[in-house]
Amino acid sequence: MGSTYDVIIMGASYGSLLAAKLALAGHNTTLICLPEEADLINAEGIRVRIPIRGRDGLVDIYSRDVPGIVNADGPNEVKPAEFDLAVLAMQEPQYGAPGVRELLNQVALSKMPCMSIMNMPPLPYLARVAGLDISKLTDCYTDATVWQNFDPACITLCSPDPQAFRPPDEAANVLQVALPTNFKAARFESDDHTAMLRQMQSDIEAVRFDEGGENLELPVKLKVHDSVFVPLAKWSMLLTGNYRCVQDGGIRSINESVHTDIDQSASIYNWVNELCQGLGAAPEDQVPFEKYANAATGLLKPSSAARALDAGAQNIERVDRLVKSVAAMHGMRSESVDETVAIVDARLEANRRKS
Repeated sequence: MGSTYDVIIMGASYGSLLAAKLALAGHNTTLICLPEEADLINAEGIRVRIPIRGRDGLVDIYSRDVPGIVNADGPNEVKPAEFDLAVLAMQEPQYGAPGVRELLNQVALSKMPCMSIMNMPPLPYLARVAGLDISKLTDCYTDATVWQNFDPACITLCSPDPQAFRPPDEAANVLQVALPTNFKAARFESDDHTAMLRQMQSDIEAVRFDEGGENLELPVKLKVHDSVFVPLAKWSMLLTGNYRCVQDGGIRSINESVHTDIDQSASIYNWVNELCQGLGAAPEDQVPFEKYANAATGLLKPSSAARALDAGAQNIERVDRLVKSVAAMHGMRSESVDETVAIVDARLEANRRKS
């Protein structure tokens, strides 16, 4: 192992998964979150529970028992200059919140390397896709102005393929992994910034976890790729599964969204893949539909976007609208995607009226 890195992670829910993996590899993380969450994490640490194929039960990673340090703070309590990497792990609408907006802007102005693990790609990341006019995509974001000071060269995207949730009967410092797949990051434009990610990848891969005297190789790795399109493979999954959890009269699981009409699901999935290839993605940058459909059989809960809408959210990440807009810029249209966008629009409008 080489350098020990200090990483600021904005978002303590999903961000706890990456924090645990980095801490196992000896790196230090500071999670940015609400005061009560920060107090709990600083008092008791975090617990991340991960399933391992072929093994019963879950492996419990406790941050107090690993080489790296995990702590937490509020957005006004940290200085980005003291960190080597910033990670964006909140939902996109949250970046306009007081305190969070200011911290995000400090990260942007500092020109420090910043990696998003949001489903919604930050607007400046899309500027790295040749020929994509991001000025036509601002209405897909809750507040596009929060991204205005970022240099696209300093930001990258990491596909948040691992699925995780906070168990409802547990404290806020516990995260349970439902699908232990890999984080897939695009390289930075800078070789030095990319070398840091590759070292983190290597350090995470080298970890062996002692469980009852047995040295286990844990799932959920960080994989760094040269293509900017690799993280965009998530678009096909989101449009086929996550956003189709949202129905006119309620919500359904990702498994139901994908498998109720498998032919329609395959059609949507392949249409989004075709869109990405039109932007410049190679077939090997993408995930075959069969592999995704198989993984979706284990996703028995509605997506986070669907659950948020059902709970009355007035803003959610709109990758559905983003994909529709990017497609329109390239002369492509899908009736199924249009229908999904219309349903989500209607549910958001109803939530805003209620408030």
